[in-house]
Amino acid sequence: MLAALKTAWARKRLSSPDYAHLFDGHPDEMVSVDCETTSLNVREAELLSIGAVRIRGNRVLTSESFYMLVKPERLPEGASVAVHGLRPIDVSNGVPPMEAVKALLDFIGGRPLVGYYLEYDVGVLNKYVKGLLNIGLPQQQIEVSGLYYDWKLKQNPDAYIDLRLQPMLDELEIPTLARHDALNDAITAAMILLAMRQRGAKV
Repeated sequence: MLAALKTAWARKRLSSPDYAHLFDGHPDEMVSVDCETTSLNVREAELLSIGAVRIRGNRVLTSESFYMLVKPERLPEGASVAVHGLRPIDVSNGVPPMEAVKALLDFIGGRPLVGYYLEYDVGVLNKYVKGLLNIGLPQQQIEVSGLYYDWKLKQNPDAYIDLRLQPMLDELEIPTLARHDALNDAITAAMILLAMRQRGAKV
């Protein structure tokens, strides 16, 4: 009921009918998304790259993926370059942030969003989306670390649960892709979702 009310409120506030498709249903489909940025602080962060991949049923559709380099107002500096590996020369020919976000919205449509620490990525994206649509991303959001936590908690309610990515991948026997690449990170989150489904998660 609450979800329906939130959706109705977002529809009413949507400033452009061109994006009404963000409320369309896509049964059995989701989109895993990840962003690389200039900062871990949402307020300061600028987009450097966006990666996304569609999930249909129990398949990660790498043939239906999205990746864009984004040119920020301020080019990345040493500390952030060391994390994501995107140098100023790499993003200097990227697309403007709003162009990338518009393309991402078209790719996602109304599909639920999946991610690892998804709240951060959505927070960064919403800085652009709210200016465009007068609302934040309206799609359902599924946090894979939350699914993992619930699964481990059922196994042993008193255990310490490590939500760092690598221990999760090791536990779930998921191959490790090159980290801090937006598309690879989106694919990894999608594989965690499917692994949790196999273990009984209702998503």
